[in-house]
Parts: sequence; C-alpha cells; structure tokens
Amino acid sequence: MLKKRVIPVLLLRAGQMVKGVRFADFRNTGNPKTAVRIYSAQDADELVFLDIQASLQSRRVLVEILREAAKECFMPLAAGGGIRTINDVRELLRAGADKVVVTTTAVTNPQLLAEISKKFGVQSLVGGIDYRYEGDLPKVWIRCGTERTDLDPIEHAVRLAELGAGEIFLNSIDRDGVMDGYDLALAEKLAQLVSIPVIVCGGAGNFKHLADLLKGTQASGAACSSIFHFGDNNPIRARSYLRNNGIVCRNLK
Repeated sequence: MLKKRVIPVLLLRAGQMVKGVRFADFRNTGNPKTAVRIYSAQDADELVFLDIQASLQSRRVLVEILREAAKECFMPLAAGGGIRTINDVRELLRAGADKVVVTTTAVTNPQLLAEISKKFGVQSLVGGIDYRYEGDLPKVWIRCGTERTDLDPIEHAVRLAELGAGEIFLNSIDRDGVMDGYDLALAEKLAQLVSIPVIVCGGAGNFKHLADLLKGTQASGAACSSIFHFGDNNPIRARSYLRNNGIVCRNLK
C-alpha cells in the first residue's frame, strides 16, 4: 500500500514566503530558508516551492533557495512557477529540485510536458491544476489564478497524465487559505480517473481535514500551507494524528 504524504507548500514572492486567501491578499510569512530547516527537522515528507511572481529575478531567488535546501535536507523537493522551456526545467533540477510543477504552460504549451517527461522521466514532472467553480462547474485557471480557461479540471488532469505527468497537483482557488476543508468530491473523482498520484491542495485548517482527504478519497497526498503557518501544528503531529486514524504514513526517523 502506498503511504500517504503530508506536504508543506511554500509560496515565494520577492524572496520571501507569502500566503493569501483565494490567491489574493498575500501577506509575508517568513524566510523560506528558515522554513526549510524547520520542515527538515520536522521530517516532512517533501516540500513544494511555488514562485508566484515568476519573473527572471524571482527565478534566480528560487534557484538559490533550492540549492540551499538541497544541502540541508534529504526530503524530495518540487518547484514550480514560470516554467516555459526545457532549460527552465533543467535549471531547477540542477539546483536541487527532484521534480517540477508545471501549471500555466501545461495549458498554453502542453507538448512541453511530453518533452519534459521524455527527457527527464515521468518522476520529474508534476502537472499543476488551479481551478475554481462557476456555479456547479469547475474551470481551470492559469497565471496564478488571474486568467480563466474553458478547461474542465478532470479532463485536463487526464490529458496531463497522457502527456507524461507523473503526478497531479490539484489546487482549489476557492478554498485557498480559507481553512475549511478540501474539495473532497472533485479530489475523489479525479483520483479515480488517473493512475498516477494526486496531491490535493487548498483548504486544510486542521488535522481532521487531512484525514478526511487521505482516508475518504484515493488522493496520495495532502498539500498544506496555512495550517502550518498560522497554527501550532507541524508535520510530525499531523502524521501522528493520521496514523492514529488508521492512515498509513511514512515512519519517522
């Protein structure tokens, strides 16, 4: 049985960690290098770095952070934000990322995913999906939630898997930073339709939300940010809670 993962997400802007609500109203949450040391000491399953600025300068900062993180921890590292070319992927992998998260370009140039998968392997590629609802219908959004598409996130996820993504990172804009629970219905529907791991992000406010996702759906991992930034919580406590609720997690060192 695959072990479920608890994955802290670090949003980066201008070299600092930030957190917002529904992809807006961002506030500073600290130094990412300090966070890396803390999460490493707390034995997180992996870390995801997402550069929401996606400029040339912010890319340089992301690369520097990855290099430092790779020196200090042994957990898998994923990085995304502004990936448009094979060279962008190569730069992040050389800096220490184990995999890259491709979100906007997965819509604007989906063939790049096939190229990444062929050149670096499926294990190096995560297909990112940001979505929000219009009535009862979810739609994929790109460019950090500023541009709507007509894509259905389920159909889009199936396509990304066909193109060579090794994982899907499903991120709810509606639930981002709200801390009232994950979108379990869509997470389960998607996880049933693709044969690759699905990481779900957006909505974690307490450990029960993590358990609801990891026990109630076939999702492989719970990605979270606010729960660790704004509460007295950490990955060690989260994993202990999950194991006590019958969810198979990685053993601590």
